[in-house]
Amino acid sequence: MSMEQFFEAWIETIMSHVARRIGGTLRSARERQTIVPLNWDPPYLGSQKSLIPDLVMDHDDLTVIIDAKYKEHWEEMQERRWSDLEDELRERHRADLLQVLAYSTVAQKPKVLICLAYPCSEERWLSLRDRKLLLHRATLPLTDRRVELALVAFPLSTRTLSDAVGVMADEIRRVAA
Repeated sequence: MSMEQFFEAWIETIMSHVARRIGGTLRSARERQTIVPLNWDPPYLGSQKSLIPDLVMDHDDLTVIIDAKYKEHWEEMQERRWSDLEDELRERHRADLLQVLAYSTVAQKPKVLICLAYPCSEERWLSLRDRKLLLHRATLPLTDRRVELALVAFPLSTRTLSDAVGVMADEIRRVAA
Protein backbone atom coordinates (compact mmCIF):
# COMPACT_ATOMS: atom_id res chain seq x y z
CA MET A 1 0.00 0.00 0.00
CA SER A 2 1.34 3.41 -0.93
CA MET A 3 1.54 6.17 1.66
CA GLU A 4 -1.08 8.09 -0.34
CA GLN A 5 -3.51 5.16 -0.02
CA PHE A 6 -2.63 4.72 3.64
CA PHE A 7 -3.27 8.39 4.37
CA GLU A 8 -6.61 8.32 2.53
CA ALA A 9 -7.61 5.25 4.57
CA TRP A 10 -6.49 6.98 7.78
CA ILE A 11 -8.61 10.05 6.99
CA GLU A 12 -11.52 7.75 6.18
CA THR A 13 -11.08 6.11 9.59
CA ILE A 14 -11.07 9.47 11.36
CA MET A 15 -14.09 10.68 9.41
CA SER A 16 -16.05 7.48 10.06
CA HIS A 17 -15.65 8.23 13.78
CA VAL A 18 -16.75 11.82 13.14
CA ALA A 19 -19.83 10.62 11.22
CA ARG A 20 -20.84 8.36 14.11
CA ARG A 21 -20.28 11.15 16.63
CA ILE A 22 -22.39 13.77 14.83
CA GLY A 23 -24.87 11.51 13.05
CA GLY A 24 -23.57 12.07 9.51
CA THR A 25 -23.52 9.70 6.56
CA LEU A 26 -20.06 9.05 5.09
CA ARG A 27 -19.34 7.89 1.54
CA SER A 28 -15.88 6.99 0.23
CA ALA A 29 -14.11 6.90 -3.10
CA ARG A 30 -12.47 3.65 -2.02
CA GLU A 31 -15.92 2.04 -2.09
CA ARG A 32 -16.76 3.92 -5.32
CA GLN A 33 -19.56 5.85 -3.56
CA THR A 34 -18.46 9.39 -4.47
CA ILE A 35 -18.24 9.21 -8.28
CA VAL A 36 -19.85 12.14 -10.10
CA PRO A 37 -19.90 11.52 -13.87
CA LEU A 38 -19.02 14.27 -16.31
CA ASN A 39 -21.37 14.08 -19.29
CA TRP A 40 -19.47 15.28 -22.34
CA ASP A 41 -21.23 16.25 -25.54
CA PRO A 42 -20.28 14.50 -27.71
CA PRO A 43 -19.03 11.79 -25.32
CA TYR A 44 -16.02 10.74 -27.43
CA LEU A 45 -14.46 14.23 -27.20
CA GLY A 46 -14.37 14.37 -23.41
CA SER A 47 -11.29 14.02 -21.26
CA GLN A 48 -11.73 13.19 -17.59
CA LYS A 49 -14.90 11.14 -17.19
CA SER A 50 -15.78 11.90 -13.56
CA LEU A 51 -15.01 13.75 -10.35
CA ILE A 52 -14.15 11.44 -7.45
CA PRO A 53 -13.74 13.13 -4.07
CA ASP A 54 -12.03 10.96 -1.46
CA LEU A 55 -14.81 11.38 1.12
CA VAL A 56 -18.25 12.97 1.20
CA MET A 57 -20.27 13.33 4.38
CA ASP A 58 -23.84 14.54 4.59
CA HIS A 59 -25.09 16.01 7.84
CA ASP A 60 -28.47 17.78 7.92
CA ASP A 61 -28.25 20.66 5.39
CA LEU A 62 -24.44 20.41 5.11
CA THR A 63 -22.20 18.47 2.73
CA VAL A 64 -18.58 17.94 3.79
CA ILE A 65 -16.12 17.02 1.03
CA ILE A 66 -12.63 15.90 1.99
CA ASP A 67 -9.66 15.37 -0.27
CA ALA A 68 -6.70 13.72 1.46
CA LYS A 69 -3.31 14.93 0.25
CA TYR A 70 -0.27 13.01 1.38
CA LYS A 71 2.04 15.93 0.75
CA GLU A 72 4.32 18.04 2.89
CA HIS A 73 2.42 21.23 2.05
CA TRP A 74 1.17 21.60 5.60
CA GLU A 75 4.62 21.40 7.16
CA GLU A 76 6.05 23.75 4.54
CA MET A 77 3.25 26.29 4.92
CA GLN A 78 3.68 26.34 8.69
CA GLU A 79 7.37 27.11 8.47
CA ARG A 80 7.30 29.83 5.80
CA ARG A 81 5.00 32.49 4.44
CA TRP A 82 3.10 31.81 1.22
CA SER A 83 5.22 34.32 -0.71
CA ASP A 84 8.41 32.56 0.43
CA LEU A 85 7.40 29.11 -0.82
CA GLU A 86 8.85 27.71 -4.02
CA ASP A 87 6.78 28.24 -7.16
CA GLU A 88 6.38 24.49 -7.69
CA LEU A 89 4.90 23.95 -4.22
CA ARG A 90 2.54 26.90 -4.65
CA GLU A 91 1.38 25.57 -8.03
CA ARG A 92 0.76 22.07 -6.61
CA HIS A 93 -1.23 23.62 -3.78
CA ARG A 94 -3.24 25.75 -6.22
CA ALA A 95 -4.05 22.60 -8.21
CA ASP A 96 -5.26 20.93 -4.99
CA LEU A 97 -7.44 23.97 -4.22
CA LEU A 98 -8.94 24.00 -7.70
CA GLN A 99 -9.67 20.28 -7.45
CA VAL A 100 -11.56 20.56 -4.16
CA LEU A 101 -13.35 23.70 -5.39
CA ALA A 102 -14.55 21.70 -8.41
CA TYR A 103 -15.89 19.09 -6.00
CA SER A 104 -17.88 21.78 -4.20
CA THR A 105 -19.90 22.48 -7.33
CA VAL A 106 -21.64 19.10 -7.17
CA ALA A 107 -22.89 19.49 -3.59
CA GLN A 108 -26.62 20.16 -3.52
CA LYS A 109 -27.02 21.23 0.09
CA PRO A 110 -27.13 24.92 1.10
CA LYS A 111 -23.97 24.60 3.21
CA VAL A 112 -20.75 23.04 1.96
CA LEU A 113 -17.47 22.49 3.77
CA ILE A 114 -14.60 21.47 1.50
CA CYS A 115 -11.41 20.28 3.15
CA LEU A 116 -7.90 19.58 2.01
CA ALA A 117 -6.49 17.15 4.56
CA TYR A 118 -2.73 17.13 5.07
CA PRO A 119 -0.64 14.87 7.29
CA CYS A 120 1.61 16.13 10.03
CA SER A 121 3.62 14.60 12.82
CA GLU A 122 1.99 14.01 16.18
CA GLU A 123 4.32 16.53 17.82
CA ARG A 124 3.47 19.24 15.25
CA TRP A 125 -0.26 18.41 15.49
CA LEU A 126 -0.26 18.77 19.28
CA SER A 127 1.58 22.08 19.00
CA LEU A 128 -0.89 23.35 16.38
CA ARG A 129 -3.82 22.17 18.50
CA ASP A 130 -2.54 24.02 21.55
CA ARG A 131 -2.18 27.19 19.45
CA LYS A 132 -5.57 26.67 17.75
CA LEU A 133 -3.95 26.44 14.30
CA LEU A 134 -5.14 23.04 13.08
CA LEU A 135 -7.46 24.58 10.50
CA HIS A 136 -7.03 27.44 8.09
CA ARG A 137 -10.39 28.70 6.86
CA ALA A 138 -11.67 30.66 3.88
CA THR A 139 -15.17 31.43 2.66
CA LEU A 140 -16.40 31.82 -0.88
CA PRO A 141 -18.61 34.86 -1.47
CA LEU A 142 -21.66 33.12 -2.90
CA THR A 143 -25.24 34.24 -2.53
CA ASP A 144 -27.27 31.06 -2.97
CA ARG A 145 -25.30 28.79 -0.64
CA ARG A 146 -22.51 28.93 1.90
CA VAL A 147 -19.22 27.32 0.86
CA GLU A 148 -16.31 27.20 3.27
CA LEU A 149 -12.83 25.87 2.62
CA ALA A 150 -10.60 24.43 5.31
CA LEU A 151 -7.00 23.30 5.14
CA VAL A 152 -6.76 20.76 7.93
CA ALA A 153 -3.80 19.11 9.62
CA PHE A 154 -4.31 15.47 10.61
CA PRO A 155 -1.93 13.62 12.91
CA LEU A 156 -0.36 10.38 11.81
CA SER A 157 -0.89 8.87 15.25
CA THR A 158 -3.53 6.70 16.90
CA ARG A 159 -2.83 8.36 20.25
CA THR A 160 -4.46 11.56 19.03
CA LEU A 161 -7.35 9.90 17.17
CA SER A 162 -10.03 10.99 19.63
CA ASP A 163 -8.76 14.58 19.63
CA ALA A 164 -8.65 14.68 15.81
CA VAL A 165 -12.22 13.35 15.67
CA GLY A 166 -13.29 16.04 18.12
CA VAL A 167 -11.65 18.82 16.09
CA MET A 168 -13.43 17.77 12.89
CA ALA A 169 -16.76 17.20 14.64
CA ASP A 170 -16.54 20.69 16.15
CA GLU A 171 -15.68 22.23 12.75
CA ILE A 172 -18.61 20.50 11.08
CA ARG A 173 -20.97 21.64 13.83
CA ARG A 174 -19.64 25.21 13.46
CA VAL A 175 -20.30 25.27 9.71
CA ALA A 176 -23.68 23.54 10.10
CA ALA A 177 -24.90 26.14 12.64
